[in-house]
Amino acid sequence: MRKAPQSGIERLESYLVKLIQEKGSDQDQPFGIRFLLCVLKCLSFVFAAVVSFRYALYRTGILRRFPLGVQVISIGNVTAGGTGKTPVTEIFARTLAAEGRKVAILSRGYRRKEAPWWQRVFTQVVDPPLVVSDGRRVLVDATTGGDEPYMLASNLPGVAVVVDRNRVKAGRYAVKRLGCDTLILDDGFQYQKLKHSIEVLLVDATNPFGNGNMLPRGILREPARHLKRADIIFLTKCRGDVSAVRDEIRQYNNTADIVECNHSPRVLKDVWSREEYPLSWLDGKTTCTLSGIASPKGFENSLRHLGAKVVWCERYADHHRYDASEVLYALNRTADIGADALVTTEKDAVRFPRFETSPVKCLYLRIAIEILSGGDNFSQIISRICFRGSVQK
Repeated sequence: MRKAPQSGIERLESYLVKLIQEKGSDQDQPFGIRFLLCVLKCLSFVFAAVVSFRYALYRTGILRRFPLGVQVISIGNVTAGGTGKTPVTEIFARTLAAEGRKVAILSRGYRRKEAPWWQRVFTQVVDPPLVVSDGRRVLVDATTGGDEPYMLASNLPGVAVVVDRNRVKAGRYAVKRLGCDTLILDDGFQYQKLKHSIEVLLVDATNPFGNGNMLPRGILREPARHLKRADIIFLTKCRGDVSAVRDEIRQYNNTADIVECNHSPRVLKDVWSREEYPLSWLDGKTTCTLSGIASPKGFENSLRHLGAKVVWCERYADHHRYDASEVLYALNRTADIGADALVTTEKDAVRFPRFETSPVKCLYLRIAIEILSGGDNFSQIISRICFRGSVQK
């Protein structure tokens, strides 16, 4: 079977992402690329001005922030993708639920299947938020709810997951209809419409601020100086000495608690049967990979660190929606190479179509946050959330 070609939009997206992540001098590029980078640089100044103006409107009260009378923990970042928000969101939700809080995660549901934009704009009907999980059961699939909300709902029994572009509406629904007293705002650092109680910010220790430019020339969604708004900073992907990154963070924020952590593999699972394999199964095995995430190299290297020999990697754009031919091509290619398994990420696995049989093992790597330092700070934050919540009630 021949590989189905990627769409032109995805190829362009992948190319631009690779281009803006490069840190070398623009002068090293051919003239055409230098011209494109110059255009992107100009657009980044426009984007920076718009971001600053928008925050000024919220800061002065011209644009209103809506309080909901419960604890709202915002988890986000200042860069575009790749910091590992989902596992951090999961550890907050799991820990707070264990402490007796009734937790709901509010998500935009990025790239989920929705009605066309023109229907959403012109329809007069105000739809209720989409409940991916009511805390008792998962109610929709990954296509309808979005891959990250579905993954969180599947891994967090007892935690509600509600999806809507308007997260004030989603939060009100979670409080009034689902009885939630603690809201976690996924990817919430830029979402100022909902008033935040605690601002949690993630910084990738391996690539804190990219090349220092705003989108679309760099990966910054807002200036690095906005780190000053954070109450707690999770320094993710900490491998080795990160003191230089900590010092850089302290230039912008010298009061926030800093928690150093790493995204650590926990277990391998069969994509369809959910049969578990210990991580030691990878040692000495020949594997292929299939992924559509922001930072595929980190995933592929984690397999190598576990002893696997990675011989072929198939990458798609972040949040790519797989069709059956793409997955079947990767499975057949893995079998033809003679590899032991095709390995993917948990986020990708929820987007795979179902197959009754497979020519080779198809596994996903389950990742969880491992706190390396600052665990006391995290425990204090959890206690503070629970105490404030009980006082409010």
